[in-house]
Amino acid sequence: MKIWLDDIRSAPEGWVHVRTAEEAIDLLGRTPDVEEISLDHDLGEPLDEFGSGQGVVNTLERWQAYGEDKFVPKKISIHSANPVGRKNMQAAIDSIERMRNDQV
Repeated sequence: MKIWLDDIRSAPEGWVHVRTAEEAIDLLGRTPDVEEISLDHDLGEPLDEFGSGQGVVNTLERWQAYGEDKFVPKKISIHSANPVGRKNMQAAIDSIERMRNDQV
């Protein structure tokens, strides 16, 4: 399964479209067969951590760090047009990758 998180853009064919960070986290937490997730940063209101794709990558980073019984997809992509949001999300994704490599 591929998850597309965006509140405005339509999902590409073959992707499951979710519109909120909460929906994405919920689906990731209960679906072990997610092969990829692509994230937008800005998701409308509220403009807090969980009103953005940043909340999703922060959650995935925590799951990876603490070995929580949750599934972290092998491929995490960003399709956001927000340059600052993209940079911050990429830093968390890079952290996830470093932890994966350290655990091997």
